[in-house]
Amino acid sequence: MPTLEEALRQAMAEETAHLQAAPDLLERVIAGTGSRRRRLRAAAAALAMAAAAAVPAGYVAAGSLATPPDPVTVTPAPEPPPIDDLPQEPSDPPSLGDLGDGREFGHVKVGYLPKGLRWKHRSLDFGDRYTTSYDYNGDENGYYCVQLYVYENDAAADVTDRIQALRDEKDGEDVTVGGRAGYYVVQGAGEDGGDGTPTLLLQLAERQWVEISISPLLVKDLGSMAKVKAEMWKIAEGLSSTL
Repeated sequence: MPTLEEALRQAMAEETAHLQAAPDLLERVIAGTGSRRRRLRAAAAALAMAAAAAVPAGYVAAGSLATPPDPVTVTPAPEPPPIDDLPQEPSDPPSLGDLGDGREFGHVKVGYLPKGLRWKHRSLDFGDRYTTSYDYNGDENGYYCVQLYVYENDAAADVTDRIQALRDEKDGEDVTVGGRAGYYVVQGAGEDGGDGTPTLLLQLAERQWVEISISPLLVKDLGSMAKVKAEMWKIAEGLSSTL
């Protein structure tokens, strides 16, 4: 069994490279005399403390070496998931797809449009609510001239509630177009200094309504509200339901 001196010598030799101490320090302590020996002894004691701290568990104070304990398996903590801080691309809104000439969409067929109007290549589809529109150039980013917005099933109840609110405010009037009930109102009249947007809410089927809007751009081109209403009535009469 190694003596305390031998164990200490071995520990200091193993730690020499890390602590940058001379490997024969212990011998110099033993051989030294007087004040020199005391200084070396103090240095050796300090080094011994540092070396002891670096010696693995299993070295005991009595100078004997015990069998090191079995290593303990430490499960590393899972790393947090990476954070994707890049901006997300906005998703495209749902659409009705390619409508061709735009004369049929959802559960509606369009029989008449004012002269020169084309499908804008743009639509939105929210299930029981969907819409498309028309302009002169078929430009999805341009201003619309005529917009058709369809409400079906549960959404149809929202239209009847809206009509009742307009009646209560005495805004607009009940109309009949092609034998079907409807309500005509100019929305936003005077809000922007213009004449507003002529709008016709028309019942196409028991649980299906369509909202026909003519933009101020087309109102200006048509020249008078009488012509606007005449065109709107033609659009309404040409609509049919496929429900």
